[in-house]
Amino acid sequence: MKRILELEHVHYAYHTPEGETPALTDLTFSVNAGEFLAIVGPSGCGKTTLLSLIAGLLTPEKGQIRIYQKPLSESTTNIGYMLQHDELFEWRTIYQNVLLGLEIQHMLNASTRQHAHELLETYGLKQFENARPSELSGGMRQRAALIRTLVLKPELLLLDEPFSALDYQTRLNVGDDIGQILRKEKKTAILVTHDLSEAISLADRVIILSRRPATIHQTIPIFFDLVNDTPLNRRDTPEFKSYFKLIWKEMNEHE
Repeated sequence: MKRILELEHVHYAYHTPEGETPALTDLTFSVNAGEFLAIVGPSGCGKTTLLSLIAGLLTPEKGQIRIYQKPLSESTTNIGYMLQHDELFEWRTIYQNVLLGLEIQHMLNASTRQHAHELLETYGLKQFENARPSELSGGMRQRAALIRTLVLKPELLLLDEPFSALDYQTRLNVGDDIGQILRKEKKTAILVTHDLSEAISLADRVIILSRRPATIHQTIPIFFDLVNDTPLNRRDTPEFKSYFKLIWKEMNEHE
């Protein structure tokens, strides 16, 4: 299978007048095309810092990050980044919000506009194209934020706790919704989350990070033998509880 992302011996530390604070230590892993990888670990261990490194917003102090075997700094691969909050602008309609990234990247044309319309229709927001964000539920807003990312056709999608601002029931439904969308679109994704159930329900593989400075303590492959393998259906299986116990044990052994 084609490998999209590779990290080799990546280190990162924050520097302040008070001194150096190591955040990540000797991280090595890869992600294949079409894979959904989840990264879990204690709060403050550096999960968001890791996504920022992969997105190119920060530069490793040591080690290499490669996209399609090219150094990240030389890569032209389109990387999408979905944040904890939807960041939809109230003064723009849902359709105009979806077009925002295209406008910024000077990619707005008849073809990309049509693609935006098609995504909104496919994922149930066609009738809300002219609505303002405040008129939508939290789950619908997150769906709109995802469409805004997908319309840019990213080859790698980074998800930084995108459901954390939602209530529990909405999180379940939106996680199922977005998980199925990403499978259908055959997207490669990396999810950072503190929610083990969320990680197991969505991912093909879970990486467990230690406390800061974070290292990789364990990688757990996730597989469910389901005819209809969706996040919600996974939660109803005996294997789900087994994976939860395994990952919980691994995390607590390394507290």
